[in-house]
Amino acid sequence: MSKRGSYNSVVLRWGAVPVLIVLASGAFAQTPQPFPRPAQKPAQPPPAGVTPPPPVAPASAAAPRTDGGPSEAELGAPIYPSAVYLTSYEAGRGQRFYIFGANVAFAELVNYYRTVLKQKGDVLFEAPPTHQFETARYRDETMAFPPSVTIKDFSYGGSAGYPHPRKDASPDRFPTVIQIVAPPR
Repeated sequence: MSKRGSYNSVVLRWGAVPVLIVLASGAFAQTPQPFPRPAQKPAQPPPAGVTPPPPVAPASAAAPRTDGGPSEAELGAPIYPSAVYLTSYEAGRGQRFYIFGANVAFAELVNYYRTVLKQKGDVLFEAPPTHQFETARYRDETMAFPPSVTIKDFSYGGSAGYPHPRKDASPDRFPTVIQIVAPPR
Protein backbone atom coordinates (compact mmCIF):
# COMPACT_ATOMS: atom_id res chain seq x y z
CA MET A 1 0.00 0.00 0.00
CA SER A 2 1.27 3.48 -0.79
CA LYS A 3 1.38 6.55 1.44
CA ARG A 4 -1.71 7.94 -0.23
CA GLY A 5 -3.71 4.89 0.72
CA SER A 6 -5.83 2.74 -1.48
CA TYR A 7 -8.21 4.27 -3.97
CA ASN A 8 -11.27 2.87 -2.16
CA SER A 9 -10.30 4.29 1.21
CA VAL A 10 -9.76 7.78 -0.28
CA VAL A 11 -13.10 7.71 -2.09
CA LEU A 12 -14.90 6.53 1.06
CA ARG A 13 -13.22 9.16 3.22
CA TRP A 14 -13.89 12.12 0.86
CA GLY A 15 -17.23 10.78 -0.39
CA ALA A 16 -18.58 10.72 3.15
CA VAL A 17 -17.97 14.46 3.67
CA PRO A 18 -20.75 15.68 1.28
CA VAL A 19 -23.16 13.14 2.75
CA LEU A 20 -22.46 14.37 6.28
CA ILE A 21 -22.92 18.01 5.17
CA VAL A 22 -26.29 17.20 3.59
CA LEU A 23 -27.44 15.32 6.68
CA ALA A 24 -26.30 18.10 9.01
CA SER A 25 -28.01 20.81 6.96
CA GLY A 26 -31.27 18.89 7.22
CA ALA A 27 -31.11 19.22 11.00
CA PHE A 28 -30.98 23.01 10.68
CA ALA A 29 -33.71 23.29 8.04
CA GLN A 30 -36.76 25.41 8.75
CA THR A 31 -39.74 23.47 10.04
CA PRO A 32 -42.94 23.70 7.97
CA GLN A 33 -45.64 26.06 9.21
CA PRO A 34 -49.28 24.97 9.47
CA PHE A 35 -51.74 26.40 6.95
CA PRO A 36 -53.76 28.49 7.52
CA ARG A 37 -51.88 30.35 10.16
CA PRO A 38 -53.88 31.10 13.30
CA ALA A 39 -53.02 34.80 13.55
CA GLN A 40 -51.26 37.07 11.13
CA LYS A 41 -49.42 40.28 11.92
CA PRO A 42 -50.94 43.48 10.56
CA ALA A 43 -49.45 44.76 7.32
CA GLN A 44 -46.53 47.14 7.68
CA PRO A 45 -46.97 50.65 6.24
CA PRO A 46 -45.06 51.27 2.99
CA PRO A 47 -41.64 52.92 3.23
CA ALA A 48 -41.47 56.71 3.04
CA GLY A 49 -41.82 58.02 -0.50
CA VAL A 50 -43.68 54.94 -1.80
CA THR A 51 -47.32 55.45 -2.74
CA PRO A 52 -49.47 52.35 -2.14
CA PRO A 53 -51.95 51.37 -4.87
CA PRO A 54 -55.47 52.69 -4.36
CA PRO A 55 -57.86 50.30 -2.61
CA VAL A 56 -60.15 48.36 -4.89
CA ALA A 57 -63.82 48.11 -4.02
CA PRO A 58 -65.21 44.55 -3.97
CA ALA A 59 -67.45 43.56 -6.87
CA SER A 60 -70.51 43.26 -4.62
CA ALA A 61 -70.21 46.91 -3.57
CA ALA A 62 -70.30 48.20 -7.16
CA ALA A 63 -73.04 50.65 -8.04
CA PRO A 64 -75.53 49.68 -10.75
CA ARG A 65 -74.48 50.71 -14.25
CA THR A 66 -76.09 53.82 -15.72
CA ASP A 67 -74.94 53.19 -19.30
CA GLY A 68 -77.31 50.26 -19.92
CA GLY A 69 -74.53 47.71 -19.64
CA PRO A 70 -74.55 44.48 -17.68
CA SER A 71 -73.66 44.36 -14.01
CA GLU A 72 -70.55 42.73 -12.59
CA ALA A 73 -72.77 39.98 -11.17
CA GLU A 74 -74.07 39.19 -14.67
CA LEU A 75 -70.56 39.17 -16.11
CA GLY A 76 -68.90 37.22 -13.35
CA ALA A 77 -66.01 39.71 -13.60
CA PRO A 78 -65.21 43.22 -12.38
CA ILE A 79 -65.65 46.21 -14.68
CA TYR A 80 -63.09 49.01 -14.63
CA PRO A 81 -64.81 51.92 -12.81
CA SER A 82 -64.67 54.46 -15.67
CA ALA A 83 -65.20 51.93 -18.49
CA VAL A 84 -68.04 52.73 -20.91
CA TYR A 85 -70.30 49.91 -22.10
CA LEU A 86 -70.26 49.86 -25.91
CA THR A 87 -72.04 46.73 -27.11
CA SER A 88 -72.29 42.96 -26.86
CA TYR A 89 -72.23 40.08 -29.31
CA GLU A 90 -73.50 36.52 -29.25
CA ALA A 91 -70.60 34.13 -28.63
CA GLY A 92 -72.54 30.85 -28.85
CA ARG A 93 -73.71 28.29 -26.27
CA GLY A 94 -75.46 30.95 -24.20
CA GLN A 95 -72.37 33.17 -23.88
CA ARG A 96 -71.85 36.78 -24.95
CA PHE A 97 -68.90 39.07 -25.59
CA TYR A 98 -69.32 42.39 -23.75
CA ILE A 99 -67.24 45.29 -25.07
CA PHE A 100 -66.23 48.26 -22.90
CA GLY A 101 -64.13 51.27 -23.88
CA ALA A 102 -61.65 52.74 -21.43
CA ASN A 103 -59.98 56.12 -21.62
CA VAL A 104 -56.89 54.89 -19.74
CA ALA A 105 -53.60 53.37 -20.81
CA PHE A 106 -53.28 49.66 -21.55
CA ALA A 107 -50.67 49.12 -18.80
CA GLU A 108 -52.91 50.78 -16.20
CA LEU A 109 -55.82 48.45 -17.07
CA VAL A 110 -53.59 45.37 -16.96
CA ASN A 111 -52.31 46.40 -13.51
CA TYR A 112 -55.86 47.06 -12.30
CA TYR A 113 -57.08 43.60 -13.34
CA ARG A 114 -53.94 41.93 -11.93
CA THR A 115 -54.75 43.52 -8.59
CA VAL A 116 -58.50 42.87 -8.62
CA LEU A 117 -58.39 39.33 -10.00
CA LYS A 118 -55.23 38.42 -8.05
CA GLN A 119 -53.62 36.72 -11.01
CA LYS A 120 -50.92 37.45 -13.54
CA GLY A 121 -52.93 36.75 -16.68
CA ASP A 122 -51.46 35.89 -20.06
CA VAL A 123 -49.98 37.99 -22.84
CA LEU A 124 -51.86 36.92 -25.97
CA PHE A 125 -50.11 39.25 -28.42
CA GLU A 126 -47.20 41.62 -28.09
CA ALA A 127 -48.23 43.68 -31.13
CA PRO A 128 -50.81 45.10 -30.64
CA PRO A 129 -50.57 44.51 -26.88
CA THR A 130 -53.33 42.14 -25.78
CA HIS A 131 -53.63 40.61 -22.30
CA GLN A 132 -56.15 38.05 -21.00
CA PHE A 133 -57.30 37.00 -17.53
CA GLU A 134 -59.44 33.88 -17.14
CA THR A 135 -62.30 34.41 -14.68
CA ALA A 136 -63.79 30.92 -14.49
CA ARG A 137 -62.91 27.39 -15.49
CA TYR A 138 -63.56 26.54 -19.15
CA ARG A 139 -65.94 23.64 -19.74
CA ASP A 140 -65.89 22.29 -23.28
CA GLU A 141 -69.34 20.70 -22.94
CA THR A 142 -71.18 23.93 -22.08
CA MET A 143 -69.01 26.85 -23.26
CA ALA A 144 -67.93 28.30 -26.59
CA PHE A 145 -65.17 30.44 -25.02
CA PRO A 146 -63.41 30.54 -21.65
CA PRO A 147 -64.94 33.15 -19.32
CA SER A 148 -62.34 35.90 -19.33
CA VAL A 149 -61.36 39.55 -19.38
CA THR A 150 -59.29 40.56 -22.42
CA ILE A 151 -57.63 43.96 -22.70
CA LYS A 152 -56.40 45.31 -26.05
CA ASP A 153 -54.37 48.45 -26.77
CA PHE A 154 -56.08 50.23 -29.67
CA SER A 155 -53.60 53.12 -29.64
CA TYR A 156 -50.71 50.85 -30.65
CA GLY A 157 -48.67 51.96 -33.65
CA GLY A 158 -50.08 55.48 -33.64
CA SER A 159 -53.71 54.42 -34.09
CA ALA A 160 -56.32 56.97 -32.97
CA GLY A 161 -58.10 54.30 -30.91
CA TYR A 162 -61.32 52.32 -31.02
CA PRO A 163 -64.17 54.53 -32.34
CA HIS A 164 -67.09 55.22 -30.04
CA PRO A 165 -70.20 53.70 -31.69
CA ARG A 166 -72.51 56.54 -30.54
CA LYS A 167 -72.39 59.78 -32.52
CA ASP A 168 -71.30 62.92 -30.69
CA ALA A 169 -70.23 60.86 -27.66
CA SER A 170 -67.25 61.77 -25.56
CA PRO A 171 -64.59 60.56 -25.94
CA ASP A 172 -64.93 59.85 -29.63
CA ARG A 173 -62.22 57.13 -29.46
CA PHE A 174 -60.94 54.79 -26.74
CA PRO A 175 -57.24 53.97 -26.46
CA THR A 176 -58.02 50.67 -24.74
CA VAL A 177 -60.87 48.18 -25.04
CA ILE A 178 -62.00 45.58 -22.50
CA GLN A 179 -63.78 42.44 -23.72
CA ILE A 180 -65.49 40.35 -21.07
CA VAL A 181 -66.75 36.86 -21.91
CA ALA A 182 -69.38 35.89 -19.38
CA PRO A 183 -70.04 32.28 -18.39
CA PRO A 184 -73.28 30.81 -19.74
CA ARG A 185 -76.38 31.51 -17.70
